[in-house]
Amino acid sequence: MEQITLHQSQNSDVETIADLRAIVLRDDLTRLGRFNEVKVRQRFRDAFTPVHTWIIKADSSFIGCIAFKPILDGYLLEHFYIHPDYQGKGIGSQVLEYLLKQDYVIGKRVTLNVLQGSPAQRLYERFGFKVDSEDLIDIYMSMVVELNTNNEIE
Repeated sequence: MEQITLHQSQNSDVETIADLRAIVLRDDLTRLGRFNEVKVRQRFRDAFTPVHTWIIKADSSFIGCIAFKPILDGYLLEHFYIHPDYQGKGIGSQVLEYLLKQDYVIGKRVTLNVLQGSPAQRLYERFGFKVDSEDLIDIYMSMVVELNTNNEIE
């Protein structure tokens, strides 16, 4: 398995990530009747905060990103994209486990949303995220991060 590393993003990463977002979300957004080549990238550009966004690399290759932003009652997990060539290999689980085990996250609520019908929902459910609400497009999920005595996420 490749060495997976996280690196804080830079302003110069915005277009690379916006392009990845379009690739990753194309099928789900098309199925939901919401895919638009321009808007899918612009929505990311409008929300991009490099200080809270991490580049995911396999060895030295860019394969994804994740944003983890502090909010009033905890953290917002968003823009978690893994290139399709690397999906299904446990990388998303590895990255999510790493972030949720950080000391500053323990005891805090982490919230996210996932598109209706997205296979990513199963990943979040395995980590203990529960559905808070949903609409025709999004499923809103959250969890309070706790570790058990074995340093495993509960």
